[in-house]
Amino acid sequence: MNAEIIKSLPGRYCNSLNTYLRWLTREVTIGDVPMGGANPIRIQSMTTTDTMDTAGTVAQTIRMVEAGCEYVRITAPSVKEAQNLAEIKKQLRQQGYNVPLVADIHFTPNAAEVAARIVEKVRINPGNYADKKRFDELVYTQSEYQNELERIFKKFTPLVNICKEYGTAMRIGTNHGSLSDRIMSQYGDTPRGMVESAMEFIRMCESLNYYNLVISMKSSNPQVMVQAYRMLVETMVAEGMNYPLHLGVTEAGDGEDGRIKSAVGIGTLLEDGLGDTVRVSLTEEPEFEAPVAIALVERYRERGAKSGERGKANTVFGAKSEERAGRIELVNPLSALSSSLFSHSPYEYKKRETYEANAFIGGHMVPRVVLDFSARNLKYPAILADAGYLYSPLLDKYNMADQSVDFVYLADELPSFAFPGNLKQLYNYKTWQFLTDKKNCHPVFTLKEFNTSAEKDVALNLVRIKNRDLQTEAFEQINADQTLVFVMETDEAHGMADQRACFFYLQKNGIDVPVIVRRRYEVGGMSYEPSAISNQQSASGLTPHTSDLTTLLQLYAATDLGALLVDGFGDGIWIDAPEIPAKTITSTAFGILQATRSRISKTEYISCPSCGRTLFDLQITTQMIRSRTSHLKGLKIGIMGCIVNGPGEMADADYGYVGAGPDKITLYRGKEVVKKNVSSALALDELIGIIKTDGNWIEPEVV
Repeated sequence: MNAEIIKSLPGRYCNSLNTYLRWLTREVTIGDVPMGGANPIRIQSMTTTDTMDTAGTVAQTIRMVEAGCEYVRITAPSVKEAQNLAEIKKQLRQQGYNVPLVADIHFTPNAAEVAARIVEKVRINPGNYADKKRFDELVYTQSEYQNELERIFKKFTPLVNICKEYGTAMRIGTNHGSLSDRIMSQYGDTPRGMVESAMEFIRMCESLNYYNLVISMKSSNPQVMVQAYRMLVETMVAEGMNYPLHLGVTEAGDGEDGRIKSAVGIGTLLEDGLGDTVRVSLTEEPEFEAPVAIALVERYRERGAKSGERGKANTVFGAKSEERAGRIELVNPLSALSSSLFSHSPYEYKKRETYEANAFIGGHMVPRVVLDFSARNLKYPAILADAGYLYSPLLDKYNMADQSVDFVYLADELPSFAFPGNLKQLYNYKTWQFLTDKKNCHPVFTLKEFNTSAEKDVALNLVRIKNRDLQTEAFEQINADQTLVFVMETDEAHGMADQRACFFYLQKNGIDVPVIVRRRYEVGGMSYEPSAISNQQSASGLTPHTSDLTTLLQLYAATDLGALLVDGFGDGIWIDAPEIPAKTITSTAFGILQATRSRISKTEYISCPSCGRTLFDLQITTQMIRSRTSHLKGLKIGIMGCIVNGPGEMADADYGYVGAGPDKITLYRGKEVVKKNVSSALALDELIGIIKTDGNWIEPEVV
C-alpha cells in the first residue's frame, strides 16, 4: 500500500477532529461486495437460527438481505455446522441471493479451516482461537510469552494459507470480555489489551503475506469500545497499516436501550470518519438490526458527499492568538493536541474539571437533564409526569420517578400551578427579570444580554454560546463567577465536532465553567413514508422520510451527545425535538446518560443478540428477567445465550444468566460461577436469591 496515504493523521486517530472525512482504508475483497477503500459503509447482521436448520437459516438470511444486509454472518461452532454452510450457500444461490456469507468461529480452528473453503469470509476471536480464556492469573517471562506466540502462529498458519488459496477474507474480531489469559497477564482488561490481541494476529497474517483483513474491537461498554478503536487506528498507522474497521457494540440489548447504546459507540466513531461496516447487535430478530444500522450510516453518506474527497487530511482549525489582558485570558484554541497545555486524551476517560454551581451542576455532580416545556399547556400539574414528576391530587404532592429531569425550560410562558420544590425552572432573561417570585427560577441569557444586564440571579445564570462566539470580544468580556453555566449550542452540520472544538477551547484556556450541551432536532412539513430511509436530510439532521422519528431521535441524539459524554465533556444535556413527545425525550436523555455511564437511572441489561449457538429464547428470557428486576437501579445483569458470550463478554456485569446446555443455566456473580446447570424453570428465582444474599435486592414498589 502507499505509505504516504496514512503516514500521519492530524487527529491522531482520525483524519480530522473538526471536519468530517472518512479514514482511507485498504479495500478488502469479500465476494462481490468489497469493503473499505472508496466503498460505502456496509451493513451486516448475524443469523439466530441453528446452523443445522438449513431451511430456517436460508429463510432468515433472505429476510436479512431484503432488510438491507450486505453481509450475513452464520455461526459455525463445530465442523458439522461449518460443512453445512455449503448447503446453505447453495440454496441461497439457487434462489438468486449472492450475499457474501461470513462464518463465525470461536474455539475451533478445524471448523474455521472447513468454513474458509466455503464462505467469503471467516471471523475469528483472537482471545480464543488457539489461545486460552479460563480467568487464570498467569505470569509469563518474555521467552515464555514468545513461545506462546509461536505456538499460536503454528496453529493459525493453516487457516491463513487456506484463506489465501480460496480468496477468503478474515475478520480479526477482538472482544473486551474474552481477552485471553495471556493478554490479560500483560495488558490487563484494557483497551490496549484489546488492541494488542488483534495486532498480534495481524502481524502473523502480514508475515504470511496475507492482507485481506477486517478488524473489530467490540465491548458492551461503549466507552471502552470507542477508546479501543481509536487506539487501534493510531497503532495500525504507526505500523503502516490501514485495514477496514467493523464497528459494533456487543450485547447492546433490545428496544430503546439497545439502539441508544449502539449509537453511542458506533455513532461516535462514525462522526470521526472511522468505520467501513456496521453491525447493530440487538436482542431482537436480526432483520430488525439492519434498518437501525442503515439509519446510523445514511447520515454520513450525505455528509461524506458534501465534505469532499475521502481521506484528504485537513489542518486543524484555529489561528494562533496572543494572550490578552481581560476577564478571560485566551491561548491557542485547537492547534496542537499534544501541547502540554492541553491534557485531553482520547484513549482514557477523564471528566472535564468544572466548578460546582449552586451545589447542583458541574464539579462531581451527575450530568443534569433539561426539558423544554414552553409549548405545553401549563395549566395542569399532571403534565409534569412526562418530566418524571407524578402529581397526586389527593395528597397535593409530587412523587419523583427514577428518571426525573432537573430543569424545565419555560421560555416566556408562566405556569398556573406550583412546581415541585426540586424542579428548577428556566426562563428567558427578559421574562425572568419581571418574575415576582424567583425562587427556583433561573435566567437564560444570550451572550449580549449577560454582558449588558443589570440584574443577575444569585444562584444560577445560564448563557447561550456557540463555538464561533469563543474568539469574540463579547466572550472575553464575560464577568464570570461561579453562578455561570454555559448552554452550548450549534447550527453546524457536523455539530458534534463543532461542540467538541468548543470544549477543547474551554479546556485549553482553563475555563472551568459547567456546560449544558443543547441539540435541536426538527423535521420539516414533509409527509412521512413508512419504513423508508432517505438520503435527504433536513438541516437539523432528522431524515423527514421515515415513520419512526423516535428511533432517529434516539440514534442521532445518542451519537451527538454520547460522543461528547464518553470523552468526559458535558455537565448536562438538553434535547429539543418539537415533533417528539416530551416523555420520549426524557427517556432518551436518561438512556444516553446511562449508556455513557454518566448517570445511572435504571437496571442495565447486557444481553447478547442471539445466534445459532444460543440455548434458549433470548428475547423471551430477557423480557422475563427485566419484568422482575427492572427496579434494581444501577445493577448490571448479563443475559447470554451460551458460554461463548458468557463470562467473557459480560465482563462488565454484576450478575450473569448464561446458557449451559438444553434447559440448563449457569449463574454468575461477576466472573465467578455461583450455580451450575440450574433448570431454566428455576433459574430466575435462583438469580434473585443470589442478589438477595448479596444484599443488593430491594422490593419493588406496589403501584
